[in-house]
Amino acid sequence: MRINLIPYKVWILSSLLLFSQIVAAQTLEFEMTIDEMVAEVTPGFSNKVWAFNGQVPGPLIRAKEGDRLKVTVHNNSTLAHTVHWHGTLQTNSWKMDGVPGVTQKAIEPGESFVYDFIVDRPGSLWYHCHVNVPEHVGLRGMWGPMIIDPKDATDIEKTVTKEAIMMVSGWNSEVAMEYGKGGHPQELNDYFSINGKSFPSTQPLRVKEGDVLRIRLYAATIETAYHLHGHDVLVTHKDGLPLDSPYWADVVYVPSGGRVDVIVKMNNPGIWINHDHIERHTSNAGKMPGGAVTIIEYEGVETEDWYKWKDKKYQADFYMSETMKKGSGLHNISIFKATAPKSDRTKKKRKRKKSASKEE
Repeated sequence: MRINLIPYKVWILSSLLLFSQIVAAQTLEFEMTIDEMVAEVTPGFSNKVWAFNGQVPGPLIRAKEGDRLKVTVHNNSTLAHTVHWHGTLQTNSWKMDGVPGVTQKAIEPGESFVYDFIVDRPGSLWYHCHVNVPEHVGLRGMWGPMIIDPKDATDIEKTVTKEAIMMVSGWNSEVAMEYGKGGHPQELNDYFSINGKSFPSTQPLRVKEGDVLRIRLYAATIETAYHLHGHDVLVTHKDGLPLDSPYWADVVYVPSGGRVDVIVKMNNPGIWINHDHIERHTSNAGKMPGGAVTIIEYEGVETEDWYKWKDKKYQADFYMSETMKKGSGLHNISIFKATAPKSDRTKKKRKRKKSASKEE
């Protein structure tokens, strides 16, 4: 009697594949704080924020699809917060979704909470507070990127030589320095930013001819319409997932909270502005140029003396390009660090010194 071994072989192969996937998955444990800080969006305009690990945007979290994350969040601020892992499906872990009064009690001042879940969706994800979202997220900088590398990258992704993350946000100067205010529908933002900074306080994105650049666009707090001069971009992913039919575009719309990945072949050397094409988003308190604007600079292209950024101090990791080379982990980025607010005690000391000097 002959025994058909094919089903048995198939079972062994599928079991080995499943086992290899389980072995490949990691458990990553991180500590993250929520701190009351002041972020300088551009000289002359600062904003009180609740900053993850003291920075805006928050630290880059990177893992592989199927990894387990255990993130202990410590609330060092004076108000309650949570963390929502936007884009993660939370399969069998709905209590980790970070919605106060629905999946958990909010993390009160001085308390901590451990988020424990499997990253079951790949791509350009992010995290943000889910308490009083219009203020905490919309005006107080409580957001950061989370990149989950897929088990199987697309052929287009494999061609990428340089990564960049751009998180677009808005700010309201009328309530900038008062916690507990702002975020109402009738209010209008008057400052706009990429990665927490308004032009000209943003940074150039420096490339070489021949680079294949992947830009992960995040509409963190406002909608955006990304436009790069001198190039078309290939739209490859939406909300983290690859498109069945990538398409070329001149202006790329991203709804508030959404993410779109584009890939650009850097084949047109020059100095090229790229910006939000919603016109008021390119201003600082109504003055242009400002806001969500940056410039791509090709290596080797000379600039004139009148060039806006002729002598600019360059920060290579402003678009997290250097940090993206580090792989999995929670990565703090020092250039996004906000400053600690001056205490009332310090202010009182200064007042006493001033009054004493006047008496003398």
